[in-house]
Amino acid sequence: MIITRSPLRISLGGGGTDLPSYYREHGGFVIAAAIDKYVYITLHQTFAQELIVKYSKMERVASVAEIQHPLVREALNLVGITEPHLEITSMADIPAGTGLGSSGAFTTALLKSLHTFKKNLVHPQELAEQACHIEIERLREPVGKQDQYIAAYGGITCFQFLPNDQVEAKPLQIDHDTLYSLEDHLLLFFTGFSRSASDVLRDQDQKSKQHDSEMIANLHFIKDLGVESQKALQAGNLTQFAELMNVHWDYKKRRSPNMSNSQIDVWYRLARDHGARGGKLIGAGGGGFLMFYAEDQMRLRHALRQAGLPEVRFRFDFGGTQVVVQA
Repeated sequence: MIITRSPLRISLGGGGTDLPSYYREHGGFVIAAAIDKYVYITLHQTFAQELIVKYSKMERVASVAEIQHPLVREALNLVGITEPHLEITSMADIPAGTGLGSSGAFTTALLKSLHTFKKNLVHPQELAEQACHIEIERLREPVGKQDQYIAAYGGITCFQFLPNDQVEAKPLQIDHDTLYSLEDHLLLFFTGFSRSASDVLRDQDQKSKQHDSEMIANLHFIKDLGVESQKALQAGNLTQFAELMNVHWDYKKRRSPNMSNSQIDVWYRLARDHGARGGKLIGAGGGGFLMFYAEDQMRLRHALRQAGLPEVRFRFDFGGTQVVVQA
């Protein structure tokens, strides 16, 4: 039996500039942080001559080609596993479609389990690139690369997405006091809405490919904000970082009318009225988690709890995708 896990993530700056439709012409920059909420994959070799895949559904098939789950099917094909004697099960701490990068975490955890089964050593860079290849090239999903890379690497990491498709990953140079303060003052609240990231990102992807001037200018500004966020964090200026979150959210909403809704806007204003110095919706938008920076966490928690928003408490994860059981 093999059990792997990949961390989910929060974006701290530059989100949206990691799509190929943008970075292949302009280059992208994202700061992402892995958190201690995970997607797990269990892989078990069986005697029965069949493939069993368990997720929100259960599939029992005779060959890889018959598997309906596209990520599972393509991962098996990529690694070169054809024998029908496997059971693959996925579990997650947080539901899919909530903006925390679950698809990228799922794919990296799955690939890690399959490579472990084949006794292949795989570097986080290669693992992330294979996951991106499956989602972006094979399945043609209009998604970016940050989710796969931060899941593979873990930590708080700065990613440069180069026009030649290369990705440079460097840990954020942040001192321990700032790190612990950031971890203590960031809060996540679930809106109750879930959605497909590709549905929200498709419009951005198409406009970028069409060289829409408004979209390109927006993403240029978001990338610059990401660089400014990096500088603020590395300088230990968390108040400035929080203020940049607000600017980021304002510009992020301009990219699509589906980025927010009236209820999310009400909750955002409520949080700002109760001590949140900065905040934004995590992920592609349209639902998922609101993240806020607040020095008075109890005041903010009480206000949003009264509004019916459950909090998910987290710490940062520095392990990335890894094998947790091999027996």
